Amino acid sequence: MRLSAVILSICTVAGVHARAIGEGEKGLTTRADIPTTFTWSSTGPLIFPKDDARQLAGIKDPTIVEINGTYHVFASTSQEAGYNLVYFNFTDFSRANSTQFYYLDQSPIGTGYRAAPEVFFFEPHGLWYLVYQNGNAAYSTNKDIADPAGWTAPQTFYSDRPKLISDNLEGGYWVDMWVICTSTDCYLFSSDDNGRLYRSQTTLANFPNGMSDPVIALQDSNKYNVFEASCVYHIGDGKYLLLVEAIGQSGDRYFRSWTSNSPAGNWTALAATEASPFAGASNVVFEGTPWTKSISHGELIRTQTDQTLTVNPCNMRFLYQGVDPTVDVSYNSLPWRLGLITQTNGSC
Repeated sequence: MRLSAVILSICTVAGVHARAIGEGEKGLTTRADIPTTFTWSSTGPLIFPKDDARQLAGIKDPTIVEINGTYHVFASTSQEAGYNLVYFNFTDFSRANSTQFYYLDQSPIGTGYRAAPEVFFFEPHGLWYLVYQNGNAAYSTNKDIADPAGWTAPQTFYSDRPKLISDNLEGGYWVDMWVICTSTDCYLFSSDDNGRLYRSQTTLANFPNGMSDPVIALQDSNKYNVFEASCVYHIGDGKYLLLVEAIGQSGDRYFRSWTSNSPAGNWTALAATEASPFAGASNVVFEGTPWTKSISHGELIRTQTDQTLTVNPCNMRFLYQGVDPTVDVSYNSLPWRLGLITQTNGSC
């Protein structure tokens, strides 16, 4: 997706750093008249595990930014033994699967459980942040997004798992950390697979330190309605879009959506049912035979890479994970693949 307003991009060779003036946040205006219903077209599966010594089952949970025509992707690697992270980049989706993978357990991020990344450029520090889960809410930093060996060792936003989350897990999992900042504050969202979305915050000046104790930002008595994989974006004019993955009646994944005037906000349902979702089997048309019934954990493609996560709500593209619905294996062994959906009613 391309921003409708004029964009100023600043690039440095060393950091492959692209910044765009933040619409709404930094004085420009952008249209925030997001549709109330959505339709999409989907590719087939574009990105697979490599046939290498890793013997991965799946590639999942992608985060993506586009810089000067190059797509930078971080994702989870999955297999029965557990999870870690991978980085790759490409310039053309049709050739995405031929790109070289760099497994981030070779970097200072290290081995062990790491999953569900989010990447953004934090302008006040001049650093890229990679946010992910490692049993806590973790992050690493890097001066150059294209240097996968340059990530720092994991640090965490909390000294330990917050009590509110521990008290509410009830057999769920604390997953899918997501950071977004305004001109004054940064917010950290996470989920518990039990129908609750949590939010913490700190000041922009103090980030990444000083995260407050979490509060419940959104919840549902049916845990499958607010399950996991939240994303929050600024869509201009001080308005925000929240996406949360849900599980439908047949067990297939889809995304619900809400809007608000603040990340701290009260959230108003937008396209939030299985019959009329933000993105799901009911409103995605596939090229050829549908290869998945689930539109699962993914992210909107961002061309503005800073901490405000500003996107244009028209002509959106969303990189997502899908899986062959006929496969019957344990969750860690599911053969997740990455596909791309493109909005077909983006006529803001």
